[in-house]
Amino acid sequence: MSVRTTIKHFQCHHFPYLKTLTRTLSWSLSTPPSPKRPPSKQDQQDPYSLLKQDPIEICSALWVKAFSSPPTFTFPNLTGFLSKFDLWVLAYQRSCAHVTGTFPPRNAIHSHVLHDLLSLRNAVVRGNFYWNKKTQQFIRSPNDKTSIELLSKRKLQAMLESDEPCFQDRVVQEVLLMILEPVFEARFSPKSHALRPGRNAHTVIRTIRSNFAGYLWFLRGDISEIFDNVDRNMVMGCLEQAVRDKKILGLIQCAVRAPNRKQSDGYEEWPKNRKKKKAPKKKKILNDKEPKPDPYWLRTFFNFAPEEAAKVPSYGHCGILSPLLANVCLNELDKFMEDKIVEFFRPSSLDSIWKNSINDGCHNPAWPEFVPSSGNEKTRKMDYIRYGGHFLIGIRGPREDAVDIRKQIIEFCERRFGIRLDNSKVDIEHITRGIQFLDHIICRRVIHPTLRYTATGGNVVSQKGVGTLLSVTASLQQCIRQFRRLAFVKGDKDPEPLPCTPMLYSGQAHTNSQMNKLLETMADWYKYADNRKKVVGFCAYVIRSSLAKLYAARYRLKSRAKVYGIASRDLSRPLRESSNNSAPEYSDLLRVGLVDAIEGVRFSHMSMIPSCDYSPFPRNWIPDHEQLLRDYIRLEDPKYFCDLHRSIKRDGLSLPQDEISEILWDFKTLGVWNYKHREEKETKKD
Repeated sequence: MSVRTTIKHFQCHHFPYLKTLTRTLSWSLSTPPSPKRPPSKQDQQDPYSLLKQDPIEICSALWVKAFSSPPTFTFPNLTGFLSKFDLWVLAYQRSCAHVTGTFPPRNAIHSHVLHDLLSLRNAVVRGNFYWNKKTQQFIRSPNDKTSIELLSKRKLQAMLESDEPCFQDRVVQEVLLMILEPVFEARFSPKSHALRPGRNAHTVIRTIRSNFAGYLWFLRGDISEIFDNVDRNMVMGCLEQAVRDKKILGLIQCAVRAPNRKQSDGYEEWPKNRKKKKAPKKKKILNDKEPKPDPYWLRTFFNFAPEEAAKVPSYGHCGILSPLLANVCLNELDKFMEDKIVEFFRPSSLDSIWKNSINDGCHNPAWPEFVPSSGNEKTRKMDYIRYGGHFLIGIRGPREDAVDIRKQIIEFCERRFGIRLDNSKVDIEHITRGIQFLDHIICRRVIHPTLRYTATGGNVVSQKGVGTLLSVTASLQQCIRQFRRLAFVKGDKDPEPLPCTPMLYSGQAHTNSQMNKLLETMADWYKYADNRKKVVGFCAYVIRSSLAKLYAARYRLKSRAKVYGIASRDLSRPLRESSNNSAPEYSDLLRVGLVDAIEGVRFSHMSMIPSCDYSPFPRNWIPDHEQLLRDYIRLEDPKYFCDLHRSIKRDGLSLPQDEISEILWDFKTLGVWNYKHREEKETKKD
């Protein structure tokens, strides 16, 4: 019987016993649980004696082992990493940084916290740990107040019904993430870019610009339904392909379940209290260790997130493990599409690109591809990329091939994930219509290049041709919709800026600095868009006009024109109310240090907006940390190292170690010679 049913049963029939039960539970929450058996030697260990290794070295060794193992290798025993106390201390530090906003040093952790952390580790290793166990917490959050007062019935009920996860769950999730992330990162496909280290939306846009030139038909799919509900058996089956440790799998199996906010297994809920009138909200005073909320500019930019990045997976009590588990499941789709890409490829010797193999490198994406782009004499090719629960497939061939691929994807998702997708979830669009992905529009731009070549006889011939270039532009309409949703503008075709009311009670210097951070972040978000200047200029116009209307209302200037006349176009000059004529000058206050310097609003002119970044992106790009790992693994191989050393000697190159040795030898020999020469001079003088 659950705690809720017990309390309601006591409330209805045995009301005098309710206070006793509440007092017992309250006392168990305010005091550490008493052991049911005599403490063992492992419980009496000194936590300081277990701190033997650097946790970064442990994680690095696991990354190297995962990337050096073959893709089919399974890890049978990971409990050894789960038992390392150094990883638990690092997990506690990272959890504290998430809760308090500061990363505590290792030597600043108190002794009682280390003992509690050790008891949590022992409970997890022995199988005595339960997720979301709020009535038995081994370690508490640094923000929790230590008190011996008994909890009231109302506070107890609110705590048991709250959706806020336990702090100890976060620590266990951090440990599991440090162990499982390198194991699966070595197995993940390079086609997935979301919720992974070293990859983001910018790498997706740059990959599309580099690798998706020449495709006619695009499939844009949405399988984010897997983020809301997932089959536990399917997740465990995907995990067991790489991990065979029963303790790790048991912890994840208990955590991967749908959150039960209401009891639906026959138990009754607690009676709801009568609704009371809402009291006026008071200003919240933060504690000393409580982190400050995100600033206004950051919250606003998060609300600009595209549809593909707005949804984050959440599986039961997995917490920060949920993105990793979602990628583990969707990696099945990535492998399926990689096989389909190889199967679909049909090279043609008459084509100008992809004559021999998929990655032959004979095609320069910056060079225009001449139309027509499909036909019997053209190479048929397909490419695939995924960001979270959304994927994009480019097909070079007829539309019938795109329809066939869509049918196969729908059948695979229903068979493997249990998700039924209809045709509206997997759209087929032509390149000429424009494909929207991550708030960017992928389209084809027709150009007429002039080809110059030397004909027979030495004559230089100039001929105009017709070609196409892949264009990736930011969606201005989507930007307007996001501004309208955030109440920055009204209207659609001709949007009119609205005053930025959330910054009504902030000073001019603080408001300008907040909006400048928002504009700089948005300019970086549209870094790889062809129309970067246009869309960032529009965002700067909206922000600047919104602030001008706000200042006109705050300082009673009636219109934006008067605000621009006093504060200039970038709103960098100080504004003040007309009624306060006796106030000192702004320059005097700034010289004394009583006011902050007012920073002008960025990008007030088009010349200040940076252009699109067209830096080349490698076709088979991998993140820097993976490249470093692979280079390190190659250098650890004795055969590769000997071959490298032999090639250096053969080419007449010198090693850095040899150069350093020669410098030291010259210093020693010349130093001895100079010393002897000085002694001889002194003896001659004497």
